[in-house]
Amino acid sequence: MKFQVFKDGKVAKDFVPTGVTLFGSDKIPFRSTKYITFNAGVIDCKTRGSEPAGLCLLWPVENFGNTMLYTTRLPDREQPYTLNVELARAKLMEITVKREDWSIFDQKNELGNQIADIQKLFIQSLENIGEPEKASAFADKCLTKAMKFSELLATKYADMLFEARLKGRGFARSSLGCKIEPGKLTNENYLKATFELFAHISIPINWAKIETAKGQYDFAELDATIEILGKRRILLCAGPLLCFDEKRLPAWLVNGKTDFETIREASYEFVSRVVTRYAKYVHIWQVISGLNAYNCFKFSFERVLEITRTACLAAREADNRSLKMIEVVYPWGEYYAHNSDTIPPLVYIDMVTQAGINYDALGLQMVFGKDAPGMHIRDMMQVSAMLDKFSPLPKPLHITAFGVPDTNDAENQQAETAGLWYKPWSQTLQAKWIEDFCKVALSKPYVNTITYAALADNGSNAVVGNGLLTESFEPKKAFMSLAKLQHKLLQKNG
Repeated sequence: MKFQVFKDGKVAKDFVPTGVTLFGSDKIPFRSTKYITFNAGVIDCKTRGSEPAGLCLLWPVENFGNTMLYTTRLPDREQPYTLNVELARAKLMEITVKREDWSIFDQKNELGNQIADIQKLFIQSLENIGEPEKASAFADKCLTKAMKFSELLATKYADMLFEARLKGRGFARSSLGCKIEPGKLTNENYLKATFELFAHISIPINWAKIETAKGQYDFAELDATIEILGKRRILLCAGPLLCFDEKRLPAWLVNGKTDFETIREASYEFVSRVVTRYAKYVHIWQVISGLNAYNCFKFSFERVLEITRTACLAAREADNRSLKMIEVVYPWGEYYAHNSDTIPPLVYIDMVTQAGINYDALGLQMVFGKDAPGMHIRDMMQVSAMLDKFSPLPKPLHITAFGVPDTNDAENQQAETAGLWYKPWSQTLQAKWIEDFCKVALSKPYVNTITYAALADNGSNAVVGNGLLTESFEPKKAFMSLAKLQHKLLQKNG
C-alpha cells in the first residue's frame, strides 16, 4: 500500500513522516510500522496480507496546526493513494458518524451551511482524482475547513451537555482535581495554590522510591504528605500503587530474581502495606496503572490478568471502603505498534472485565504535547470520540491526568514533531486548550472526575511546561482558567 504526499498541489519530496502507524479494525495498530518507508514523496507501507489498513500520522493543516490524523481503512493496491484526499475523506466520515451519534442534524443553521461547503470541496477533489495534484489542492482546502468545523462541532456539543449537567447538579465539589508533588507541599505558595482551587488531590506513589531495598520501606515523604492533606475536607486519590514501567519499580526487583511468583508476592506485599497504612485517609486508590503499555517483565496475557487481580485483591483486603481504580494510559494505543509485549487499551479493559476482576472505577490519562507514542496533539473531536468509546464500559470513568505544555521549545516538544494546536504553545493557548478539554470531558455523564497532570512546572514532569504554576509557583493563565471553572461548578452545586 502506498500514499503519495502533496503540499500546495506539488509532490512533497521533503516531507518527514512523524508518528506513523498502520492500523486495522477498531484502529488497533499493526506491528509492521518499522516497514513503513518514505521516498520521493511516497509513503510505502508493507501491510500484513490482504487485510484493509489505514494510515495514521502527524499532519500539518493550514490555519489549524499539526495533529494526528487517520485515513479510512483501504484495500491494498499497486497505484498509490493520494494521502491528502484520504485524510479529508476520513475526517468527513468522522464528522458524519459523530453528528449521528450526537443527533446533530439541523441543516438550516451556520453549521449546516459549513458542512455543505466542506462536502462540495471534497466532491471537487474526487472529480479530479485522475489528476492527483489538483485533487490534493481541493482536499487540502476541504481538510482545513473540516478540521475547524469538527472542533466547533465538538465544543458546541460539549457546551450544551456541560450546561445541562451543570443545571442538573451533576457535579461534586471534587469533580475537578490536580496531581501534586509531595516534596513541594512545604512551600507556602504551592500549598496555598493547592487548597485555593482544588477539593480533590492526587498523590503520586512510586514504589521504586519507597522500597529501596527488599523489605525496607521509607514512608517518610508519604507520611508527611498525608499529615498535611489528611486533615482537610478534600477527596484524596493515591497511586499508582503498581506500575510496571522500569523507572517505577524497585531496583532490587528489576535487577534481581524476577520469576513471576517473586514479582506477584512483592506486589501483593507492597499494595497491602501502603493501603493498610493510609486507608483511613485515602478515598480512591489507583491500584495498578498502565499495564496496557508498560510491561518491563514481559508478562503474558494470563499473567497480566493475574497481576491485575492480585493488586485489586490486596487493596480490597486491606481497605474495603475506598474505590479501587485500574488506570490505562495512551488510549489511542500507538505504543502497540512498537512493543509486542503490550495490549491495546480497550482490549486490556475488556480482558479485565471478562476475567471478573473486582474493581470499582477506570482511570484514563490524556496528556499531549510530546513526540512520543500516544502524546502527539489531537483535535477536540478525536478527544471527544475517544471518551465516547469508554461509555459502554460497566465502570465509571475518571480522567486521572490531562494536560498540555505552554512551550514548544523543550526536547521532543517541537511543533513539527510533537504537534501544534492552531499556533505555538503559550500560557494563553494552554489555558484555552484546558478550558475546551474540561468542557468536553465534563460533558460526558459517565466521567466522574478530571485531574490535571501537574500543579507546577518541574524538570521531572513528562511534559515540560505543563504545570498550572511556574517553577517559582506563580499562577499561569491556565490556573486562572481552572479557577473560573471550579467557581462555576461550586456555585451551581453548593
